[in-house]
Amino acid sequence: MKILYSISLFLLAFPIWGQLTFQPKDVDNSLKGVVYNSEWLVDFKVHTNGMSIAYNSGKIVTFDKTNYVQIELGYLRDPRERRQNRNLTLNRFGRSSSFIFGKENQMFVVRAGWGTRKYLSEKAKRQGVALGYTYMIGPAVAIMKPYYLNLIYREEEEGRQMLEIRNERLNDDNRDMFLNYNDIFGGGGFARGWRELSLTPGIHGKAALVFSLGAFDEYAKAIETGIMFDIFPRKIAIMAETESISNKPYFINFYVNIQLGRRR
Repeated sequence: MKILYSISLFLLAFPIWGQLTFQPKDVDNSLKGVVYNSEWLVDFKVHTNGMSIAYNSGKIVTFDKTNYVQIELGYLRDPRERRQNRNLTLNRFGRSSSFIFGKENQMFVVRAGWGTRKYLSEKAKRQGVALGYTYMIGPAVAIMKPYYLNLIYREEEEGRQMLEIRNERLNDDNRDMFLNYNDIFGGGGFARGWRELSLTPGIHGKAALVFSLGAFDEYAKAIETGIMFDIFPRKIAIMAETESISNKPYFINFYVNIQLGRRR
């Protein structure tokens, strides 16, 4: 009788025990995410000798790898450039403006490239930081814009010295004046030279570390820091060459880049 009583109690308690044991756990909403397959990013890059802005269109291949194409417009300067002002005042011509002594051309660069971004740490937490690396290579075009100076021409007329200011770029006839500090009144203005552009094709590339912020977010935010290069088949004449100054066909720079964009 006692055995039957014990069995009856066990059978009555089993459904309750089973319900408590096999009840599913609550869903952790913090683990939810969206699977993205493409993204676009805008770059704001500053490097050791200039700056640039770029647009990237990326294909997200896997959660930790993105292939992308890029178009970039940048400005490159020579590290020997120094802006200065003679602080002269001439009655007819006013006050002198600032200029860069010895500069022959301003250099802009259009770059296109194909690259890959790879993450080393799993993008597993919303608002987390994912560490990775990126590399890219592609064609580049150097756009050279002549640099103009206001040069002081002096002439004797009836025993008096007459001054004339001429806005000129470097040429064979004015080379001595262009490279004579005392013959320069100031810069010739950014608007001059746009009809005299010259182009030089080349290649460029970069390699960098990437720190992606909120890697699962719809809105992309990242910081890159690395090294970049531009190589051309001949010397790029940013500065006027002299016995002590020569130009080079390549440029190597360290850079920091802020990326902002959106994933789809």
